[in-house]
Amino acid sequence: MSQTTSIQTGLKATGGAALPTAPADVQLPTGAILALSISAFGSGISMRVSDPLLPGLASEFSLTLGHAALVITVFAIAYGASQLIFGPLGDRFGKYRVIAWGTVSCALTTGVCAMAPTFELLLVARALAGVSAATIIPLAMAWIGDVTSYERRQPILAKFMIGQVLGVSAGVLLGGYAADHLHWRTPFEAIAVYFALGGAYLLWLNARLPAAARKTSPPQGSATKRMVSEFGQVLAVPWARVVLLTVFAEGAAIFGSLAFLVTHLHQMHAIPLSMAGQVVMLFGLGGLLFAVSAYYLAHRLGEVGLCRWGGLLVAASYAVVALSPTWWWAIPACFCAGLGFYMLHNTLQINATQMAPERRGAAVAAFAASYFMGQSAGVALSGALIPVTGTSGVILLGALGVTLVSQNFARLMRVHRRKA
Repeated sequence: MSQTTSIQTGLKATGGAALPTAPADVQLPTGAILALSISAFGSGISMRVSDPLLPGLASEFSLTLGHAALVITVFAIAYGASQLIFGPLGDRFGKYRVIAWGTVSCALTTGVCAMAPTFELLLVARALAGVSAATIIPLAMAWIGDVTSYERRQPILAKFMIGQVLGVSAGVLLGGYAADHLHWRTPFEAIAVYFALGGAYLLWLNARLPAAARKTSPPQGSATKRMVSEFGQVLAVPWARVVLLTVFAEGAAIFGSLAFLVTHLHQMHAIPLSMAGQVVMLFGLGGLLFAVSAYYLAHRLGEVGLCRWGGLLVAASYAVVALSPTWWWAIPACFCAGLGFYMLHNTLQINATQMAPERRGAAVAAFAASYFMGQSAGVALSGALIPVTGTSGVILLGALGVTLVSQNFARLMRVHRRKA
């Protein structure tokens, strides 16, 4: 690996609008993007570690499965809502610095999750953990958008997202193993230590970033008015509204089902939660395949093709998991679902980084807020429907939803490109 990463300059027209030039000849310390990916790994674990723990939490606290799923819902709601704060804060104080301190905060809040004596306090702690984790991935995406040219951004973003992809897999695997062999508190203790080390590394690197990579926006007037103004400027862009509504629906459709895949395999096929977690962890490994082949797939299929075929791949995979008479069909299905999801979601991410270039921090924050609000809505809806439809029904509902979302966005992208 070279000692520095050279950031190219560029001015590219897309969507009919010229992009602002990326910083010229910026030399980043070795590991600057890797450190963000390391932090994103912890965020990915935090997002999904609770999924396999739901049956155990329901049993320990005498709850229904839908009620236990609130540990996922409150995290997602807090994560999404907090973007409205951290996006502008990243623009004001420097995105990398806010990410570093946010990672330190993740260590503290995840440690509180491990010590929660009641389910109600666990929900509060999970909400705080969601707030802390909200500083990592969206601001990292925005920072990468600040320091890379558009033509180089998709493969770089894909490499960065390897951390989150592996984190999603590790979270499901760790949660599943803990559900069968450890106490539910143990994963949260381990995650807290990981975040503490990652936060210290990010703070060390932030002090070594060149000025162009630590740029801030000086305060102008009331912080509240400025925040409202920035998000208002994002929402004033028609294409931004399309992207935000689409990612909300994507989050609801895909994660409303994903949250219950481990439970579905455990209940329908009587396999241990640890084994079910190992199967569902392949979702993240499918995303890893996309990350390492993103350059080829993007040039081969284009954004429209990635969106269309990614959505269909997720839908077909979910249908296989829901309807298969044996559990082992879920092995290729979960892998393919992960590949399809990242084909679709990475396309949405690229559009998010460019839908309002002059307000990129606020734009990506709004994107993440919509995404996680969608996730929370999907998980809450699925939890309410399970007593009626069972886990198979909510997974099939997710398959239908992602089909409609992906095909509609592919159509809208074609129209948008023609108008540009």
